[in-house]
Amino acid sequence: MPKATQEEKERFRRVVPDHPDAVVKPMFGNLGAFVNGNMFAGLFGSTIGVKLSPEDRELLESSERTVPFGPADRPMGGYTGLPDVWNEEGDGDDARARAWAGKALDYVGSLPGKAPKAPRAAKPATRRADGGSGR
Repeated sequence: MPKATQEEKERFRRVVPDHPDAVVKPMFGNLGAFVNGNMFAGLFGSTIGVKLSPEDRELLESSERTVPFGPADRPMGGYTGLPDVWNEEGDGDDARARAWAGKALDYVGSLPGKAPKAPRAAKPATRRADGGSGR
């Protein structure tokens, strides 16, 4: 699994909208940006992926050289990888990446929030045949 460099992580943080509900968290050596518990943008190696409305996704994928987002053998469904050339072109393309990340935040922010996970229940102690606790 490709890991993002520190520079790529900093770029991702610059691209993620400065919004009070947007939270950036580490994920498997990369980063994810979440709103209401749902990921709207992610970083996989050097690729930034965004989750867009079907209409915005079609527009982006039909007008730019987008890439799959996630592992090559199993890309993440519903996410579009922003064009690799945007990584090399500098500030102008950071602005375009920010605009698409903003659209992703708006779209995913309109979806139902993820319910918090219930705490795990402690496993009951098991008894061995010889009367020991099994722990």
